[in-house]
Amino acid sequence: MNSHTQTRLRILRAAFMLGAGSTLLVTAVPAAAQDAPAEPATQGEEDAIVVTGIRETIQNSINTKREETAIVDALSADDIGDLPALSVGQAIQTITGATTHREKGDASEIALRGLGPFLSNATFNGRDATNGSGDRSVNFNQFPSELVNNIKIYKTQQASLVEGGVAGTIEIGTLRPLDFGKRRLQGEVKAQYNPYGDRVTGSGGGVGWRGTLSYVDQFANDTIGISLGFQRNDTNNPEETYAASTTWTACRADINVSNGNCTELTRPYGSDTPYYLVPNSYVFRQISETDKRDSAFGAIQWRPSDQLNINLDVQYSDRTYVESRRDLTLSEARRSLTNVEYGENGIIRHLEGQSALESNGSELSRSEEYLGGGLSIEWTPNDRLTLTVDGSYSRTIRKEIERNFRLRTDPLDVNGDRTVFNNMRIPYTYDLAPGAFVPTITIDPRFDLNNHDLFWDDARFRRDESKRRNEIIAGRFDAAYEMDGFFSKISAGGRWSELTYRDYDLRNGDTSPLIPNEEDRRINNMCRQAFPQTDFLSAANGNDIHSWATFDVDCLFREYLGTEDPGLPDELRSPASRDVSERTLAGYVMAEYESDLGNMPVRGNFGVRVVKTDVTSNGLRSDLALVPDPSGDGSFTLTPTGDFETVTIKSRSTRILPSINAIFEVAPSTLVRLAGYRAMSRPAPSALGAGRTITLADGESFTSIEDAIGNIRANGSPGLKPLMSWNADAAIEWYPNKDSLLSATVYYKQFSGGFQPVIYDEDFVINGETVTIPVAQTRNSPDKSRIYGLELTAATRFSFLPQPLDGLGAKVSYNYANSNFKNQDINLGDQYDPETDTVSPGLIPAAGLSGYSKHVLSAQAYYELGPVSLQAIYNYRSKYYQDFVGGNSQLRYVGPSETVDFRASLDLMPGVSLRFEALNLFNEPKATYMPVYGSSRQYHYYGAKYFIGLRARI
Repeated sequence: MNSHTQTRLRILRAAFMLGAGSTLLVTAVPAAAQDAPAEPATQGEEDAIVVTGIRETIQNSINTKREETAIVDALSADDIGDLPALSVGQAIQTITGATTHREKGDASEIALRGLGPFLSNATFNGRDATNGSGDRSVNFNQFPSELVNNIKIYKTQQASLVEGGVAGTIEIGTLRPLDFGKRRLQGEVKAQYNPYGDRVTGSGGGVGWRGTLSYVDQFANDTIGISLGFQRNDTNNPEETYAASTTWTACRADINVSNGNCTELTRPYGSDTPYYLVPNSYVFRQISETDKRDSAFGAIQWRPSDQLNINLDVQYSDRTYVESRRDLTLSEARRSLTNVEYGENGIIRHLEGQSALESNGSELSRSEEYLGGGLSIEWTPNDRLTLTVDGSYSRTIRKEIERNFRLRTDPLDVNGDRTVFNNMRIPYTYDLAPGAFVPTITIDPRFDLNNHDLFWDDARFRRDESKRRNEIIAGRFDAAYEMDGFFSKISAGGRWSELTYRDYDLRNGDTSPLIPNEEDRRINNMCRQAFPQTDFLSAANGNDIHSWATFDVDCLFREYLGTEDPGLPDELRSPASRDVSERTLAGYVMAEYESDLGNMPVRGNFGVRVVKTDVTSNGLRSDLALVPDPSGDGSFTLTPTGDFETVTIKSRSTRILPSINAIFEVAPSTLVRLAGYRAMSRPAPSALGAGRTITLADGESFTSIEDAIGNIRANGSPGLKPLMSWNADAAIEWYPNKDSLLSATVYYKQFSGGFQPVIYDEDFVINGETVTIPVAQTRNSPDKSRIYGLELTAATRFSFLPQPLDGLGAKVSYNYANSNFKNQDINLGDQYDPETDTVSPGLIPAAGLSGYSKHVLSAQAYYELGPVSLQAIYNYRSKYYQDFVGGNSQLRYVGPSETVDFRASLDLMPGVSLRFEALNLFNEPKATYMPVYGSSRQYHYYGAKYFIGLRARI
C-alpha cells in the first residue's frame, strides 16, 4: 500500500469518527432538552433506569470530572472488570488528552496532552510505582484492566498530590472491598487469535488465551472485606521489522570513497559542506514470540468502627516473553558508497554500496516481576479531623538474556568453492521513495540470500545479560480538618521516599572459534533452518527481501562452543553499570474554600508543596586494554582491565511548588475553571547514572585507537535537575445531562531550562598510556521555552432519537499543542563547551519535548440496546520525538500512528455474557526515523489481534 493510499484511508477513517463527533456537537442542545434537568435529579424516570456497560462508564467519568476540584479526566466503573479495554494502557488512551506509545502492538507508556511520559507522574493507589524500563513511567502492560476499576488523570496540580508532573498525574486505583459493598464472584476466559501468527511456523498459529478470576466479599457485619483477583495471560506477538542501527554519521558528500568507509563530517561544521546521513548497519528481522503473564491483586479492608479504617493492598505481576529472532544484516552501511542522492537535511534517497552480509540469529528472554502494595490507616477522632498514615513498597526486577550468533559471507562458500564475488562484500542498492516507510534494498541478484552455503565465515557468539532493579520505599502522613465558613478544609502532610535503581549489562562473548573448514561445513549443514515465516514484510511497499538463509541458535552454540548457554562472564563488574539512590522529603499545606461571588457559587483550593531531593550516583572506572579479535583480521575491541575504582557523584535540589484552583458555577450546568501552578518532572533514574559505556552498541570491532576512544560515552548525567515549569489552565465545561459533556480547556506552560549536550574531557588509561577523551553528557540548559495548547471534549447519548436508535452514543476528544522546546542530538546537534562557555552549532535540527505530539485525537462511538453492546474506538497521534531510555543518545522520531479498535458484548443470560474485541483492525504499522524526521530507521509490523470470550458473574 503506497503512502497516498494510506493517507486517503486515514482521512476516511478520521472523517467517519469525526462525523460522529460533529453529530454529537450539533445534537447536544436537543439532547439536553430531552433529558434536562439532570441535576439535582433525585427522582424521575431517568433515575429509575439501571445504567450499565459503556454508558455507565462514561456517566461515571463525566460525574468524576464535574466533582473534582482540579481539572481532571477519568475512566471508572462501579464493578470490577468493567473497564472497556484489554489493558490499562488501552483504557487510558480513551481518556481526553491521553495517548500511548505502542510496543508489540499494545499500549504501553502514556503521553498526556501530547507530552511524553517523562513529563507525567503515575501512581498506583496513590503511591509511586516502579517499572523495569529505567524511567519513571508505569508499564501499564503489567496490570490487567480486569483487576482495575478506576483511572484518573489530573491535568492540573494541587498541593495534596505532593509531587505531580508537568503534563499531569495518572492515578490507577483498585477497589476497596467494604466500599464496594457487595459480594461478587467473576470469571472470564478469552481466546486470542492473531492472523499474522499463521504466517509464522511453529508459533501455534497465532492462538493464545487469557483467564481472569476475581472475588469480593464482606464479613463480620461488614467490618471486614476482602478482594482477590488473578489472571493468566498466554499469548503470542509475532513481529517483523526493518531497522537501521542507533548510531548515525554525517558523511561528506564532496569526498568520494570507493573502498572504505565514507568520510565523516567533523566539527566545526561548515555551512557550505554538503553531507548525507547514514547508519552503521541495516537489519531485516523476523520475530516469533510467546508471552506469558501471571497477575494477582488482593486487598483486605477492616473498619472496626466509624472512626478507624484500615486497608492493606498488594499487587503482583510476573511477565515473561521469549523471542526467536532471525536477522539479515548489512553490517557495513558506510562502506564504498557511490551515486549517492540525498535531499533536505541529508536524507538518503538513493545510493549504491558494498557490505558484508550476515545471517544472525538470537534467542531473547525477558522476565519482569512487579511487587507492590501498602498499608493505609485512616483515623477520624471527631467529625472534623481526619488523620491518615500510609506506608508503601514497590519493586520491579527486569532480567533479559540474549544469545546471538553471526555467520558472514566470504569469497568462498562453506564447501571451499569460489563465489562470483572477489571478496566478502556484496553490492547492493538503497532506494527510499518519498513517503515510504521502508527503503527498498536490492542485493546483487547473483547472490542467493537463501543459500546456506554462502553464510559461514567469521562465526561469532555472544551472550548478553542485563538486569534492572527499581525499588521504592515510601511513607506518607496527612491531616485534614473540616471547617465552617470560607475555608471548608485545611490539609497538611508530608512524604518521605527512597528510590534505588541499579542495573548491569554484561557480555560473555565476541567468541570467534577457529576450527577446521570441514567442521564449519559439518556444523553449517547440521544447524540449517527453514525460514520461519511466509510473506516477510509483504505489507511494506517496494520491499524486495522476503526470506534468507537462517540457522538454529541452540544448535550453533552447542556445536561451536560445546554448550547452549555459556552463562555470565567471570567479571560481573562493569563501568557501564548504574547505581542510583534518590531520597525525597516533601511537605505540603492546602486550603479548600467554598463561597459565593454574588449569586455565583465558587469553590477551589490553594496551597504549596516543598520537595527536597538528594541523588547519589555511583559509577565504576577502569583502565582499558585493546584486545585483538580472535578471527585474526587485524581488528580489536576495547575492554576494561578489571582494576576498578568507584566514583560517587552527588546532587541536591529543593523546589517550591505553589498551586491554586478555582471553580465558578456560572450556571447550574456550566462550570468555569481556572488553575495556576508550578510543576516539576524528574529525569529518569537511568539518566542519572555515573557509568561509562565503552563497547559499541552495534557490536563492531575497532580498526584504530581513534575509533575505539571516540566511542566512550557517559551512560547518564547525575547532575541533571528536574525540569521546571509555570503553568496556567482555563476551562469551560457544560453538563446538560448525565450522559453529555462539552468542554474546552486552554493551557500554557513555560519551561525553565531544556537539555543540551555538553562535552567534558576525561582521562582514560589505554594499554598503560593516559589518553584524554571528550565524553558527551547532557546538562540542563539555561534556555527558556514554552508550550500552549487547546483541549476539547464532547460526549453524549442520542436519547432524543426514536427507539432503537436511542441506544447510540459518542465521545470525541482532541488536543492541540504547540511547543518551541529543544532537544539536541548528542552527536550532530548543538554542543556546549564548559571550558570556553560557548555553544558549537549543530548540523541537524533539534527535536522537541520527548513524546510531544502536536495533534492527538480519540473518538468513540457506542451502541447499547438490551443485551447488545457495541463500541468502536479511533485513536490518532501525530509524529513525536522519543528519547532512548538512559539518555545521551541520538534523536529518534516516531511517525504518526492511528488505530481502530472494536468491542462487542452480548448478554446471554443474567450474569453471563459473550464478549468480542478486535485491536488494530486496519493493521497499522509503526515507523521510526533517525536522526532527522523522514530518514527511515525502523518499521514494525504486527497485524491485528482478535479476542473472544465468555464472562460469568454471581
